[in-house]
Amino acid sequence: MIDAARQRAKEMQLRLSAEIQALRQKPASAGDDGMRTRELRLLSELRNLASRVETDLRPSDTTRQKLRKLQLRVIDEARFLRNWAGNPLKTGAVAPSSQELSRLMAHHVEADRPGVIVELGPGTGAVTQALLERGVPAERLVLIEYSPDFCELLRQRFPGATVVNGNAYALSETMATLGNPPIASVVSGLPLFTRPLPERQALLSDAMRLMAPGAPFIQFSYALVPAVKDLVGITWSTSRWVIGNLPPARVWLYRSAAERSSVAA
Repeated sequence: MIDAARQRAKEMQLRLSAEIQALRQKPASAGDDGMRTRELRLLSELRNLASRVETDLRPSDTTRQKLRKLQLRVIDEARFLRNWAGNPLKTGAVAPSSQELSRLMAHHVEADRPGVIVELGPGTGAVTQALLERGVPAERLVLIEYSPDFCELLRQRFPGATVVNGNAYALSETMATLGNPPIASVVSGLPLFTRPLPERQALLSDAMRLMAPGAPFIQFSYALVPAVKDLVGITWSTSRWVIGNLPPARVWLYRSAAERSSVAA
């Protein structure tokens, strides 16, 4: 069994080495240098872990777990790239949110409030996983995702959550079909800046109307300015930059004026 595992690890090293070489030789198209660099780094990390598995007679559970996590990252990033290339205005990022950004967003969810946690545009579930790790039960999660492929993946990964294949900007209609449960927090990975300002304002107004006064609408963004502003009765604040994310991002927190707290985490 050990010999067979070693052989599989060796074969993986060879295959990854060939993929790295092919990627390096492939002509670069305009604007994809960052994505190519990231893919090369991930493939190299995966190859190095495969090498450690091959040289270790009995690979530790930790090594196997790291290898599995890296494999999932590579697969998820490939999914994101395919969805982004197919419809860049619907897919909010070219890669899943980093662990640091996902945990920062999950940190600001107010799980002590009664009601469900609504996630808009969960993608492959990076923030969803962070919510579970924080202790939010899957049964409290409502995941609204536009991509059917991502919906299928989310149902497999988070069988206890409610996954809705639909338009996150039609929040009122979607929640009505679910019986209008109370909402404790909204977490958004939507590419807000791809929509006209009136649509962004309508989404935020809908969310505030559906949530209890002061409940947070948590949005990540790569931008220097808020995606939604100048709405009467709604305040906003922002977090530090998460430099390790691709691209660097930060968290914006919107609340009705009834309550306000800082997100300077």
